[in-house]
Amino acid sequence: MDLRSGYWQIEVDPRDREKTAFVTPDGLYEFKVLPFGLCSAPATFQRLMDTVLSGLKWKTCLVYLDDVIVFSPTFEEHLKRLEVVLRAIRSAGLTLKPEKCHFCFEELLFLGHVVSCTGVRPDPEKLAAVAQFPVPSDKKAVRRFLGLCAYYRRFIADFARIASPLTRLTRDDATFEWNHEQQAAFNDLRQRLQISPVLAHFDEQAPTMLHTDASNVGLGAVLVQWQEDTERVIAYASRMLTRAEANYSTTEKECLAMVWAVMKFCPYLY
Repeated sequence: MDLRSGYWQIEVDPRDREKTAFVTPDGLYEFKVLPFGLCSAPATFQRLMDTVLSGLKWKTCLVYLDDVIVFSPTFEEHLKRLEVVLRAIRSAGLTLKPEKCHFCFEELLFLGHVVSCTGVRPDPEKLAAVAQFPVPSDKKAVRRFLGLCAYYRRFIADFARIASPLTRLTRDDATFEWNHEQQAAFNDLRQRLQISPVLAHFDEQAPTMLHTDASNVGLGAVLVQWQEDTERVIAYASRMLTRAEANYSTTEKECLAMVWAVMKFCPYLY
């Protein structure tokens, strides 16, 4: 569900309206409602939606700014949850944009991810952009490519290690030199995303396992669950070692990986 001009449904305090003033040929104007482009607007709107749907988030729905998703295990339960969420939105005096609302779908696209009962996978259009990305010719292009891939890093095992040759190129003190090592990392990342990986939904009742690993370059972890007699991946995680951490002994690196992984996946483990 999508709110109609969400920002404009929030009134600006009369004492703060002068801060939104802008000049036109016809004179000075001030916003009475929250304008788009205000630096604090996203946080203000998200705080409002969190308040409106407090007690429902993560149990009945998810909300990101003006986008609301209601999820349910069955169709009958879905109708009940829809009513609860819609009543909460109406009670807050907010209105939805019907033409942008989609009800009772078994699969939907949300924030660059395709979500269904089988799991979560990257948006095919975003994967196509990765596949068609040209070989970078400067640091700026490398940063764009890494930014595109990093958005889906939880779908890629050992992302930090694989991307390390490219990451090193983005440092301010690094000279741009594209060689076999960078090309191999570039090809590997593109290839891994083209297999259309699917991550399972977390099941609070299923046995959960956390595997960790450490190398001379970085740390890696994978959260898995045993669901329906199959080991399903919930998410991958990885990061580079700092210069100080790179000097740790092998045992210290492995211990660091365990501590970091437990903290990373803390919401799932506790």
